[in-house]
Amino acid sequence: MEEVIKQVALGEMHESLGAKMMPFAGFNMPVRYSSDKEEHLAVRERVGVFDVSHMGEFLVEGAQALDLIQYVTSNDASVLVPGKVQYSCLPNDKGGIVDDLLVYMLAPSKYLLVVNASNISKDWEWISSHNNFDATLTDLSDSYSLFAVQGPKAVATVEKLTDSDVGALPYYTFLIGDIAGVKDVIVSATGYTGSGGFEIYVKNENAREIWDALFEAGAEFGILPIGLGARDTLRLEKGYCLYGNDIDDETSPLEAGLGWITKFTKTFINSNELQKQKEAGVTKKLVGFKMTERGIPRAHYPIVDDSGRVIGEVTSGTMSPSLEVGLGLGYVESEFSKPDTSVFIEIRGKRVGAIVSKLPFL
Repeated sequence: MEEVIKQVALGEMHESLGAKMMPFAGFNMPVRYSSDKEEHLAVRERVGVFDVSHMGEFLVEGAQALDLIQYVTSNDASVLVPGKVQYSCLPNDKGGIVDDLLVYMLAPSKYLLVVNASNISKDWEWISSHNNFDATLTDLSDSYSLFAVQGPKAVATVEKLTDSDVGALPYYTFLIGDIAGVKDVIVSATGYTGSGGFEIYVKNENAREIWDALFEAGAEFGILPIGLGARDTLRLEKGYCLYGNDIDDETSPLEAGLGWITKFTKTFINSNELQKQKEAGVTKKLVGFKMTERGIPRAHYPIVDDSGRVIGEVTSGTMSPSLEVGLGLGYVESEFSKPDTSVFIEIRGKRVGAIVSKLPFL
C-alpha cells in the first residue's frame, strides 16, 4: 500500500515561496528555500523561522496524568511546575528508546507531550498501551502548527507581536498569551538550534496569520524561512541527537549520553535494567568528532582505529557551515570515547583522520 504523504497547514505557501519540498517523516516538508548554508548562517547571526508543524502533540490530563508520565518517561516530571518544560525520553522494554520528547506542564494534572513526527502513531500506541492510570490522552497533532523562531534576533522579533514578556522567559519555560492578536498561543523558550529563540504552538486556522506577522516583525533583521536541511546542520553543531539517526529502538539512553535525563529516583519502564547497565558501565558511547583531514562524514560510515579495525559507526555527519570543517556524531567503543582521541572515518574505502571532540562543537 502506498504511503499517503501528509501536508502541513502552510504547505502550499511554502511551495509559493520557492521551497524545495520533500517527504520527511510522512509529511511533505520544506527542505530548503535558498541554500542550506545561507539559511544556517541566518539563524546563527540573525533570525529564521522553521515550519516544524509535522511534530506531534499529545495532551495528558487527569488525576494520575503525572503518574502515567513518570512511568513512561525517563526524566523526573515531578519537579515540573506550570510554565516549565522538560526534555525526556520514552524508554522501551529492551534497553532502547521509543522516542525523545518534551514534557510541558500546562497546569496541575494537565501536560502536553511533544514527540517526533516519524513516531506519532508509535508513541501514541506505546503510551496508550501503558495507560493503566486515571489519565486521558488526546492527540492534538493534526490541529496544531509549530513554528521555531530561532536566532539572536528572535526575541526582538517576537516581542513586537505581544504584550507578554517573552524576553524574560528562562530557557525551557513557556507562557500562553496573545501573539499578533491571536489568543492562547504557547510561546516556549526552546528550540533545536542552540542559537536561542522560541517555539510557537498555534492552531492551524491561525497559522498563516502568525507566520505573516513574524515575517513583518523580523523584516528589519533580515528574517528568512528556514528548511530542514539547515535544521540538521544547526543541531549537529550543538551535538543534539536526532531520533532515527543518533538514538533509536536499539540505543540505550546511557550509551547516548542521556544519563542526565535518566533518573533512578523513581520506577519507570525498564528502569531496573538501565540501572544495572549504569552500574556495569556501557561498552559503547555516542561521541562527537571533528575531521582533522579533508572529508565529509556521513551516516553509516565506519569509524576505525589506526590499524583499520572497526570501532564504531557514524550516525550523523556534515560539513559545518559555521566552523567550515567536517564533523559528526557516532558510537565508538568506550575506550575511544575520551576527547582528543584520534580516530579515522572510512570514506569510500579511504581512512580519513578525525579527533573525538567535546560537545557542543560551537
